[in-house]
Amino acid sequence: MTTALLQNLISYMGLAACLLFVGMFLRAKVPAFRKLLLPASVIGGFVGLLLGPQVLGDSAVLKFSADCVSTWSLIPGVLILPIFAAVPLGNGMHEKPKEKGEFKRNLPKVLAAFGCHSSVAFLQAAVAFGVAFVCVKFFPQIGLYNNFGYEVAAGFAGGHGTAGAIGALLQQFGVAHWEVAQGVAVTFATIGLVGGMIGGIILINYYCRKGETRMLDKPADMPATTVFGFTKNVGEHPSMGRETTNSSSIEVITVHLGIILIDCLVSYKALALAKQYSVPGLSVIPVWFYGLGFMYLINFILRKLKLDWMIDKKVKGRIVGAISDFAIVCAVASMNVKAVAAYIVPILVCSVLAFALTFLGCFSMHKFCFGKNDYYVERAVMSWGVNTGVMINGMMLLKICDPNYDSPTLQDFSMGFAVLSLAGIIYQPIVYSMIATGTELSNLGLHAGLAVICLITALVGRAMLKKTHPENF
Repeated sequence: MTTALLQNLISYMGLAACLLFVGMFLRAKVPAFRKLLLPASVIGGFVGLLLGPQVLGDSAVLKFSADCVSTWSLIPGVLILPIFAAVPLGNGMHEKPKEKGEFKRNLPKVLAAFGCHSSVAFLQAAVAFGVAFVCVKFFPQIGLYNNFGYEVAAGFAGGHGTAGAIGALLQQFGVAHWEVAQGVAVTFATIGLVGGMIGGIILINYYCRKGETRMLDKPADMPATTVFGFTKNVGEHPSMGRETTNSSSIEVITVHLGIILIDCLVSYKALALAKQYSVPGLSVIPVWFYGLGFMYLINFILRKLKLDWMIDKKVKGRIVGAISDFAIVCAVASMNVKAVAAYIVPILVCSVLAFALTFLGCFSMHKFCFGKNDYYVERAVMSWGVNTGVMINGMMLLKICDPNYDSPTLQDFSMGFAVLSLAGIIYQPIVYSMIATGTELSNLGLHAGLAVICLITALVGRAMLKKTHPENF
């Protein structure tokens, strides 16, 4: 590493920051962007893509160098480690002690929420691998690359952040077409985000007119702060979080970022040792999986040492959000459009099928498992938003039909999502190994099998709910 390389890196990130501010401005000024609640990182990324050399070539308005675009394409794969590693930090801290028997009472809803939501992502991937198999078998002229399929779930259910990590995942497995796969995943993420928001609003209006929304008589207006992405009223600015340390010693942001970076250091070292000694399984899983596991351990140690006063989840969330903004804008702006365009037919087919499956998996399954009297529309809307975008999209759509979050939707979904995160420790190493090395049929079978397991879990939760709350059915 030389001084010139570091200077170039800072310059390239400065250009990415410029795109973020352009996106922020356009979000505030363009009504369509406000209605879709498109993040500034996505808008700015597409400005850089459409006006840059990736689309316009030598006629580019924004003449980013080839080295700049190449660096941007690598950034998401690097930043995905701190993004994922930070997830467990602060879990279980500063929370009220759970009442005796609370887990047992909530278990049926947790199982149903987990099963209904998580089965959708696996079905999205399964149907995409099915499309890939058909293309390879009957339409070889398309020239579909190996491993195509998981980009659908990574983009739809994972959002732009996870989509940007697909390239790093395949790169670690030595897959040559990792940049193309990353571009395809980002394309799916954009289709999912835009289609999910438009479709979500249409579905909310439809179920509201049918009288099946429990908290809404007519669609609520979103707060101006949410729509525009900021407010000029200083008095309405929320707090970033608690200042757990004094700046005369160390900044609170430094504490949180330092813990995340230490976790990244340990993760890289652990993966290197696993590869050095060829540890079965552990030598092939992505580094961010180590980051996730070690952060659970760090979080546990902090709690046992009674150092949880140092951690504030809001501060951590702002740090992760900032990292995600840069990861997303770089992933979108560096997309290999020509390579992605070559697979536009399977992309469109997979997108249509994914939306159809997501609708059935969210709305039909939630009504079946929770009953028509237990906020099934609100629960389905939340799951739809998350399975076509990210958590914040689900919360935004939920806020339209449950403005004050008065229904139990958010609480039950959060617990179900926590179960999904824990289950990921078991299934993710298997899934990622199969994605990189398996065939279309083997990946189809794996994801269909995981979807069936989740659906069975949902049915178990339904049976328990029907026994304890028969009035909802």
